[in-house]
Amino acid sequence: MSIKEGDVFELRYMLTETVYKGYIQIFDDRNPLHTNSAFATAKGFEAEVMHGGILTGFLSNFVGEQLPLKNVIIQSYKIAFLKPVFLNTKLLFKATVTGFFESVNCIIFKYEFRNENHLVAKGELTIGII
Repeated sequence: MSIKEGDVFELRYMLTETVYKGYIQIFDDRNPLHTNSAFATAKGFEAEVMHGGILTGFLSNFVGEQLPLKNVIIQSYKIAFLKPVFLNTKLLFKATVTGFFESVNCIIFKYEFRNENHLVAKGELTIGII
């Protein structure tokens, strides 16, 4: 197997205008916290807060496109959103293999998303080998 316990994967993602608008177009989530600057700043944020679903999309990209294995499927994930993320934020994604279980064909990762200054989200991801 090309993945083992302790392996670390690091990727960079960017919350571009294309990603942001694409998410809104595909999922039709126009909540004013995400789409209205005046609303978001009135609620104490510096600008519109990016949808948390964008980060879960990056998880899907990691599993489906970035891992060396292609015979995998996401079985579950947990995510804690710790800080808001804004448009044009550069994110460092880091995932560490914390468990590899051949008996049930699954791999568990602990992961985190960081911007330049803060941990913005973290969680656990379980993938199955199919």
